[in-house]
Amino acid sequence: MMKRVTGIGGLFFKTKDPKSTKEWYKKHLGFNTDDWGCTFWWKDNDGKKCTTQWSPFEKDSKYFEPSKKEFMFNYRVENLVELIKTLKEEGITVVGEIEEYDYGKFGWILDNDGNKIELWEPKDVAFL
Repeated sequence: MMKRVTGIGGLFFKTKDPKSTKEWYKKHLGFNTDDWGCTFWWKDNDGKKCTTQWSPFEKDSKYFEPSKKEFMFNYRVENLVELIKTLKEEGITVVGEIEEYDYGKFGWILDNDGNKIELWEPKDVAFL
């Protein structure tokens, strides 16, 4: 079987005031926040630089839909196209189409509880 999830890519959650939330985490917990939240750097088992994103979203954000939850997990994957194909074959609900950006490819699925899960094939070098 191919490798699927390789780590946590991000923690996303809704809040009444993302700006104040980012400021609170910066002041009290030392997060290095920017417009998107905070990027945590670490190295994988091969010594490659990797990132995990922490991002507060507006309370009325539609980004997590069709899930009704106040949060969404983002998982790092190695081969998004192949994984999405395999998950479809396994009967998993795929949400939307794969999107590609300078910092990686993204796809979305629903878990067994209806939570939207974001799958990310990262290009961490885009953040350097």
